Amino acid sequence: MRLNRSTDIGLRVLMLSAVSADRLTVDELAESLAVPRNHLAKVVQTLQHRGLLETVRGRGGGVRLAAAGRDESVGALVRALEGETEVVDCDGDPACPLRHNCRLRGALRVAQEAFYAALDPITIGDLAAPPVRETLLSISPWR
Repeated sequence: MRLNRSTDIGLRVLMLSAVSADRLTVDELAESLAVPRNHLAKVVQTLQHRGLLETVRGRGGGVRLAAAGRDESVGALVRALEGETEVVDCDGDPACPLRHNCRLRGALRVAQEAFYAALDPITIGDLAAPPVRETLLSISPWR
């Protein structure tokens, strides 16, 4: 399974925000994480709507981790950001001719849920704990 780019960026934004006491601007985050600013801004907006980031507009504004962000389950977050997609699209156009008598779809669904279940006990705070914390601090804009 491969995470979409927005999910990857979202996890990295939350990790970097978890080690910062200050607000970070979208520009600072984009530069530190080496991702396109416009894509990052959309991800920040999604995370803000989910209550994981707090945002302040204008001069002196920026984003910071919300109180709920540190304890957010990585598994729950990845499920939410990835949506209800399956690993394979059996009903696509054209639909797979094996879809009515195939066990692959069910096996992949079980494997996908096992992937999420492995991430469920891990929190954003866990992802930002030492020794990763030092690496996050080294790429942060306030270094």
